[in-house]
Amino acid sequence: MNGQRRAVYFSCSDCWLVGVVDLPAVPKPRGVLIVTGGPQYRVGSHRHFVLMAQELAASGIPVMRFDYRGMGDSEGDPHNFEQVDDDLDAAIAEFFRLMPVMKELVLWGLCDGATAAACHAARDPRVAGLVMLNPWVRTEHGHARATLRHYYVQRLLERGFWRKLAGGTLHIGRTVHSVIELAAAARQRPNAGESAKSAPSLPQRLHRALSEFQGRILIVLSGADLGAREFSALPDHHPHWRKLLAGPRVQLSHVPHANHTFSSKHWRADVSAACLAWISSW
Repeated sequence: MNGQRRAVYFSCSDCWLVGVVDLPAVPKPRGVLIVTGGPQYRVGSHRHFVLMAQELAASGIPVMRFDYRGMGDSEGDPHNFEQVDDDLDAAIAEFFRLMPVMKELVLWGLCDGATAAACHAARDPRVAGLVMLNPWVRTEHGHARATLRHYYVQRLLERGFWRKLAGGTLHIGRTVHSVIELAAAARQRPNAGESAKSAPSLPQRLHRALSEFQGRILIVLSGADLGAREFSALPDHHPHWRKLLAGPRVQLSHVPHANHTFSSKHWRADVSAACLAWISSW
């Protein structure tokens, strides 16, 4: 099935944004908008977003990827992942304009792009599904706990760690100081020091967005990524997260040993297979 790739230019708040659309010869009515994590642009690490778009389009799924304001080839000042609602609105409108056959949309995001996509989807009836790779839920408490449990414990099991220690090349004082600081942060309650009027944490905001979103959700987690580990710990400590992730709308997929950006072609193939199967299952 031969399609085409088209560059697109569209406006957002007096800025011109740049995107690329992969158009299948016979497009299906459900498209995918790739939402970049920052700071990154539409190609993605290891050309992941390009390759993903090619694979989805080869199966008849129209795909668009684009640069936020201030990133890649787009105009304007950079915005963080919680300030891109206007960018997503503009991109989605342009995508539907180009693809009148399209009836609904899946937002596909990595890291804080996944979190941005989820927060937008809760307010956008055009979005029927979410694919979230290693969603960003960073807090000081969660990061400290994940680092202690999965980085430092793993280091103790590595031969190289003990070789450096024996050879005197390891700065043991710095390491011990870092562990002490992380342990102190990990012991704190997640909401310690916050009043009832304090802004909700990032995990709380993401949970609210996913709860309000009524579509389907695929969450893909890397086996060797601290961000994924931090997300995976949420249901262990928070019943409301456990209930949400066990619900019928949510599917979890794991890619063992993969790093944060799925740099291996085998890891990317696992992601593609999971996404294609999920998108085709409903």
